[in-house]
Amino acid sequence: MNINLTLFAQMITFGVFVWFCMKFVWPPIMHALEERKTRIADGLAAAERGKREQELAEKRAGELLHEAKGKAAEVIARAEKRAGEIVDEAKSDAKVEGDRLVVAAQAEIEQQVNRAKEQLRTQVATLAVAGAERVLKREIDVGAHNDVLDELVNQI
Repeated sequence: MNINLTLFAQMITFGVFVWFCMKFVWPPIMHALEERKTRIADGLAAAERGKREQELAEKRAGELLHEAKGKAAEVIARAEKRAGEIVDEAKSDAKVEGDRLVVAAQAEIEQQVNRAKEQLRTQVATLAVAGAERVLKREIDVGAHNDVLDELVNQI
């Protein structure tokens, strides 16, 4: 093998080429690789943070849902209790109103019974007068015998 000047020139050229690449080509390539590595690392970190935030949000949503269900159950229980109270109040009011109507009806009945008795007394007195008139075949003076008739009405 023959080592000549061409081989030395090629080695020098190759050395210059390596130096040129190391000086001007390699740093931008390394810089681009570092930037890409940084962006990928940031993206992975953001994805991990997002995953953790999602888990926290799901946990918080579960807690809020549980709390909302508890509040809803409490509201339903209060509404049912209030409905029971309203029913009890309505029953009480209806009973009071029914008792009042019964008392009023009894008073009305008593009043009508008294009126009927009074009418019957009057009719009996009239019949008694008519009967006495027929028996005696003469007319009885009503004005003169009012005391007798009042006594008869009181006895009846």
